[in-house]
Amino acid sequence: MTTKLHEALNQLESLGHEKVRAQNLKHGATKNQFGVKLGDIRKVAAKIKSDDSLAKELWETKNLEARLLAILILKPEKLSSEEVEEMLRSVDCVQVADWLSSYIIKKHPEKESFRLSWLEDQDPWVLRAGWSLTWEKITKDYRGLNLDALLDRIEAEMGGADPRVQWTMNFSLGGIGIHSAKHRERAIAIGEKLGLYRDYPVSKGCTSPFVPTWVGEMVSRSEK
Repeated sequence: MTTKLHEALNQLESLGHEKVRAQNLKHGATKNQFGVKLGDIRKVAAKIKSDDSLAKELWETKNLEARLLAILILKPEKLSSEEVEEMLRSVDCVQVADWLSSYIIKKHPEKESFRLSWLEDQDPWVLRAGWSLTWEKITKDYRGLNLDALLDRIEAEMGGADPRVQWTMNFSLGGIGIHSAKHRERAIAIGEKLGLYRDYPVSKGCTSPFVPTWVGEMVSRSEK
């Protein structure tokens, strides 16, 4: 263990909270964690700024906070496609998967190649990332995407998909309904038919991920 790694792990451990650990476990996180608040991890990363060698060491520990810190101090463009995919396939919880997607994968120059390949993968974490990239593409510029084919696939597969995959498939479905008026009615109908997240608990002021509700709310806002 290098000095930098030892210091980083000690700092993370000192920021741990039992309540955060319990909450993390409740949401499916690994037991290999300190229970550090996400905001505190960001503060540690802000001090380090960028350090690819330390990031790779942190990732190899498989510790939850160490991996989240690693993601924040890595430069996506310096990672090879093989390195990104290797990281994704070693993910073991949603928080790490989603930070990896947001801060590394969606900023990587090969993300479209990833998207096309990962949509055909059987690994739930990889497929989740593939649909997340698809959702991003739908929201930014869906020209070039076959939305009818995507809706066909979502309608056929989402109901029986792994819950990890359902989440980003649902975002893609909602994205189509929100951004394509031509496909809105069908997207809403699929959401209603599948019924996913119909009773999903949401905080006051937040929008339900149930597609008919979500699409209706977002379209209504855009028309005001």
